[in-house]
Amino acid sequence: MTEMMTALFGGAGPDWETRQVPVPKPGPGQVLVRARAVSLNNADVQMLAAADPASGSRQEYLAGFEFAGEIAALGEGAGGVRLGERVMGTTQGAFAQYVLADHRHVIAVPAGIADEDASALPTGLLTEHGALTLGDFQPGQSVLITGATSSIGLIGIQIAKSLGAGTVIATTRTESKKDLLTDAGADCVIATASQDLTGLVLDATDGQGADLVLDHVGGQTFADCLPATRVDGRIVNIGRLDQAESTINLDALSYRHLRIAGVSFGFSRPDELGHVIAALAHQVLPAVADGRIRPVIDSVLPFGQAKEAANRMRSGRAHGKIILTVP
Repeated sequence: MTEMMTALFGGAGPDWETRQVPVPKPGPGQVLVRARAVSLNNADVQMLAAADPASGSRQEYLAGFEFAGEIAALGEGAGGVRLGERVMGTTQGAFAQYVLADHRHVIAVPAGIADEDASALPTGLLTEHGALTLGDFQPGQSVLITGATSSIGLIGIQIAKSLGAGTVIATTRTESKKDLLTDAGADCVIATASQDLTGLVLDATDGQGADLVLDHVGGQTFADCLPATRVDGRIVNIGRLDQAESTINLDALSYRHLRIAGVSFGFSRPDELGHVIAALAHQVLPAVADGRIRPVIDSVLPFGQAKEAANRMRSGRAHGKIILTVP
């Protein structure tokens, strides 16, 4: 194994900076993964902007969260994986040739899945399946997924369908992205910029409302989800693509006996995140292996084009994940 590696760092300017740094050694409970592909998330460009010295902050950090590759070294007590095994996973500091991760935060890549596809899956799989589990999802239930054109939301549609959802209703802001959601498996698509979310969800569920809502948007959309949820239904807020603040009607919450939960798995305790990831092995990975769940890929770029990848993410025009192949 080489002693030095290429990695991308934020905090030195408006874009990631390529550096040569020592290959880390895994500590107790850690694995070292030789990354073959890494995947961008919205959080990556948000962190990059926040750490830009021009914003008044200069906090340098190793970038990235999602990766796929093979196990190169094992720390003491790192169980459940073996040297050379192909894995995908999540950790902060994933944009490097060698990635350190908690052994509980990687999972085997099903046979036949390319590294590029594998790198695009971990965040979506663990977030959407974790949210469905938190919402006590049961086969046959109707699921409303807001902000579903996000790469995570697209995975959410596929997971819900593969687990036997009765009706999956998905939202997008614009009519132009409806086909993207239909292709992912949504039974009903609502363009919130021109259509009434609450009314159309009620129409699609015989006036009852959705059994479970996965909300990626927040803001007014979150408020509109309350009267669109059935009595005794559940709402799980996952993201704030619009804004974190929302003014809700408490009558809609109370009269419908709704249960609301919020999650942010990126800030979970390590053991808690490990349990969420472990649940994927039997409940979700079979659907990945047989093709029922596939990431939607916007573009695949070489590691040296990280700036172009970040600009693509910033543009808001990406349909699916942006991948960097690791040299």
